[in-house]
Amino acid sequence: MKALITGASSGIGRDMARYLAKLGIDLILVARRKERLLEIKKEVPVSVEIITMDLQVEQNVFKLYEKVKDKNIDILINNAGFGLFGMFNKTSLERELEMIDLNIKTYHILTKLFLIDFMKKDSGYILNVCSSAGFLVGPRLNTYYATKNYITKLTMGIYEELKHQKSHVHISALCPGPVSTEFNKVAKGTFSIKEMPSEKVAKYGIDKMFKTKLIIVPGFFVRLGLFLNRFVPWKVSMAISYQIQKRKTPNIE
Repeated sequence: MKALITGASSGIGRDMARYLAKLGIDLILVARRKERLLEIKKEVPVSVEIITMDLQVEQNVFKLYEKVKDKNIDILINNAGFGLFGMFNKTSLERELEMIDLNIKTYHILTKLFLIDFMKKDSGYILNVCSSAGFLVGPRLNTYYATKNYITKLTMGIYEELKHQKSHVHISALCPGPVSTEFNKVAKGTFSIKEMPSEKVAKYGIDKMFKTKLIIVPGFFVRLGLFLNRFVPWKVSMAISYQIQKRKTPNIE
């Protein structure tokens, strides 16, 4: 088998690459930082192809697909993305548009193109790395939450379509809570609850993907929180979320 992973240079993407390699799955790793990808290539015992590319640029996403479409890929893992803390009227519009390009458009394009290919051969796995944010409203982290809502719901809708078409292609959404990655540094904030190790999230996500689970939520307390949130009025949920985000960013208004 062969897997394509975007955002593979660090965090969940890097650890998914390591875990898949342990399972004997060859890799195509995509990220901007070539030196990080080379480090992974040196340490894993499988064939690794490295592609250095900025997927915030739409044309690059199509170039990536054209480059790999004939390489017999069995698994697509959409993982590249970032967040940005702050009040919506004060955060950078330019940075938010870049986030939408990467967190939504890149996922959407690759999911659609590979889904079509996978359906032609009636096999394959797509794992979209989303977030527990995909089921919530996120004041002070608004655009990030909105992008993850988009991808989570898109994945769920595709899953239902595949079921009705009796397809053997499987799609899943990995929706972790806080994870120990470089997210905080890029988003300029800190989590107020304990973060899960990215290695644990990566392994859990891959294992559940192979079991064809739709929504994959690592961590009992994250699953419990999402379950209980179903019974909370939206305005109460938003107020709680605001206070949680505020504790992450005490110096940002």
